[in-house]
Amino acid sequence: MGKTSTAVNLAYIAAQQGYKTLVWDLDPQGASSYYFRVKPKVKGGSKQLIAGDRDLDGLIKATDFDNLDLLPADFSFRNLDLVLDERKKPTQRLKKLLSPLAEEYDLIILDCPPNISLLSESIFAASDILLSPIIPTTLSLRTLEQLKKYIKDNKLKHLQLVPFFSMADRRKKMHREIIDTLSEKHPDVL
Repeated sequence: MGKTSTAVNLAYIAAQQGYKTLVWDLDPQGASSYYFRVKPKVKGGSKQLIAGDRDLDGLIKATDFDNLDLLPADFSFRNLDLVLDERKKPTQRLKKLLSPLAEEYDLIILDCPPNISLLSESIFAASDILLSPIIPTTLSLRTLEQLKKYIKDNKLKHLQLVPFFSMADRRKKMHREIIDTLSEKHPDVL
């Protein structure tokens, strides 16, 4: 739906404008890592990372671009939900891991898999802004409503949801109608 390409491009633009930027590729498929030509490998895997046995600092890799670093993915991230589930306060774990990096980076972008899970809940707790791509289709609108409900029901008042249209084709009547209708109902849509 455009999550990774959005994360990578926003990171690049921010870095080019002088913002010290970090992308953390949390998707076990490692697409962000691939885009930046960094091999997806976290020594010790997700278990040591979430347990706090590894500092994030030592895992960060430079990219070919000034001001832009990457915390690469690892195939073991496919088990992050299970690893988080074994921890006390699992939804606070990512926030705790990222906290020391807040002084070093102006912007930290988390590129995550496309599902709502314990990892997603941890990302929601650690984030200030949630950019959510929407393909102008009925199912995407349904997913957006579920996401809004989840944020409201879990009282995540610190989290600003910013949906944006992705893969929109104005030649398609349904896409045009959904873009126009949703933009009227929800002025926060980009």
